[in-house]
Amino acid sequence: MTSTEHNSADNKAAISSQPVRLAQHFAGSEKFGSLFAYGMDLVEETATFLDTEGREAAKTLSKAAAGLYGAESMRLTTRLMQLASWLLLQRAVGEGEMTVEQAISEKKNVKLNQLRSRTNGAGWDELPPRFLELVERSVSLQRRIQRLDDEIYARPKEEAEIVENPVALQRTLLETAFDPKFRS
Repeated sequence: MTSTEHNSADNKAAISSQPVRLAQHFAGSEKFGSLFAYGMDLVEETATFLDTEGREAAKTLSKAAAGLYGAESMRLTTRLMQLASWLLLQRAVGEGEMTVEQAISEKKNVKLNQLRSRTNGAGWDELPPRFLELVERSVSLQRRIQRLDDEIYARPKEEAEIVENPVALQRTLLETAFDPKFRS
């Protein structure tokens, strides 16, 4: 065996011993690119609406509906900023600007489970239809990102057992790599 063949065999062995990094795989996928574009477009579309049509529509609302509109506008913008932060972290991982470990650390500041919207009750029927659509789209995006976050970063219940058993770790990594729900 030549030194080149030996180095190639060593490199293949080193690569195969590395765990599959779902965050890196997903963040570099076409599916993520589409999700990222949709999320950022929704942020921009919402900001434009709130600064133009939404501002004018708010002036015509009853006192109760105006209060609801103001509170829900804050929830909407905060929700979208949290989702945009998550998307930006994933993109940074995909582009190699941040390690998965750094993203996990930063991700602790992103609140994906807060700011639920009640889409019924007094005053909702008075809110502008376009505003209600933006709220619904942001809630839908929030649910989608929460599911992705759970799939990408959730720690298996039997993690302690897996860490102690290298064969179980490799088996879990293989099962995850070939699970259809993780394919792009």
